[in-house]
Amino acid sequence: MTSSFKNIFDLGLLFERVQTENIFPDNKTFPDCIAKDSLDVINEAFLHEKDAEDFDLKAFVMKHFDLPINRTATYESDKNHTIDQHLQTLWAVLTREPEQENSSLIPLPNPYIVPGGRFGEVYYWDSYFTMLGLHASGRIDMIESMVENFSYLIDKIGHIPNGNRSYYVGRSQPPFYSLMVKLLSDEKGLGVLVKHLPYLKKEYDFWMNGKEKLTAENNALHRVVLMQNGAILNRFWDENNTPRPESFKEDVELSHQSTQEASVLFRNLRAAAESGWDFSSRWFKETDSFASIHTTDIIPIDLNCLLFHLEDTISAAYSLLDDNDEATKYQRWAQNRKEAIQHYLWSESEGFYFDYDFVENQPKTHWTLAAAFPLYFKIAELTKVQKIAEHIEGKFLKSGGLLTTIARTGQQWDSPNGWAPLQWIAYKGLLNYKFDDLANKIRQNWLQLNLRVYEQTGKMTEKYNVVDEGLLAGGGEYPNQDGFGWTNGVYLAMSQKVLSLEC
Repeated sequence: MTSSFKNIFDLGLLFERVQTENIFPDNKTFPDCIAKDSLDVINEAFLHEKDAEDFDLKAFVMKHFDLPINRTATYESDKNHTIDQHLQTLWAVLTREPEQENSSLIPLPNPYIVPGGRFGEVYYWDSYFTMLGLHASGRIDMIESMVENFSYLIDKIGHIPNGNRSYYVGRSQPPFYSLMVKLLSDEKGLGVLVKHLPYLKKEYDFWMNGKEKLTAENNALHRVVLMQNGAILNRFWDENNTPRPESFKEDVELSHQSTQEASVLFRNLRAAAESGWDFSSRWFKETDSFASIHTTDIIPIDLNCLLFHLEDTISAAYSLLDDNDEATKYQRWAQNRKEAIQHYLWSESEGFYFDYDFVENQPKTHWTLAAAFPLYFKIAELTKVQKIAEHIEGKFLKSGGLLTTIARTGQQWDSPNGWAPLQWIAYKGLLNYKFDDLANKIRQNWLQLNLRVYEQTGKMTEKYNVVDEGLLAGGGEYPNQDGFGWTNGVYLAMSQKVLSLEC
């Protein structure tokens, strides 16, 4: 029988009951399950059996579905291994081969590295930082394999989704694809830029979708926003406005606490998930109120710096083809974006970059490490970097590395947590402007914390408590995860001082 259902999360009542009745402690489990029969047949059986007096929902699910396999859960590190030996061993543990299964997994043509723990699929922005470690390990083959997978997704879906799961397709993640292509081109030659130009352009078109339809009256559409001075900047978005399948219960429960329309709230939650910072007070109107999340009203620093790099990379690829008209066009767009970032996101009075609320037409007041992105992409003026460096050292630097934000809210992308990708962005950004002492202090603090936790636990984790190094990082919708792709990548890149890597 051919299934009319495409996904477990389309199963209506069955899906909602499993997600809200705590059949599994983690809401991501059921959307990742592997159906033993067509979903039509399973749903028909559920509707037939659900009202029986002795109906057992969990038993029904276990009868009709196989649980997703957490392949890192069974792995135990060798206590005799140094951290470097451990990280080299982990590449094989975190590698996934192309596979087809009757689940939400989107098959990919080539092998890839997953983060680990509950994250058994590839993730977009995670993968760039994982690639830094692959580069340090000489695994250019895997970098190329993963770049080809992302090109395949751009071609097949029109963009790179959050991860290769069908429930992630409505959103992407911070657009690091151009940095991945650049990393590969540094190893294999500039022909890599030309080869991947069609995919770079398609990625750009995804982020700029709706640009031509913007007007003063309708100044925001999808991920593009027309600013008051005529500049076009970008925001995070999701094409869907329903609860996230992998966090269904949490989203529905939050909707009961929020004054926002449920559909608006759900889109704001999804947009924050696209940012990768899910969740942070950075996206809240009120620092301590998760229910006040308003991600789609915000022009983020990091997103617009990444799109500057994408525009610049496309321009460089056209230059290699001697297509000066196209090269000039994309370079002009990059320059326009750079000027708009300085105009809207720089605060002269504070000496720092802040996100911008384009609905209220005013800067956000949250101090976040996203302010390091203009340094990473070398678009901050030197006179500004001195002030930024002082704030990073004074407000963000702790004994274990850099805080994500200075607010302590219980959200995982806030204090006291530090995350590997942001350590790398700030470290490299400061090196770009010759703030070597501060950069190396960040590097030293972060590596020492990673090493200490590994020696105590035998694990590399998703995030770390950089304030109280005796405590594990917390917050978020799930426990701290072991693995962990981007932590491994940044550790290897920093520990080997791979300073030749250019953004």
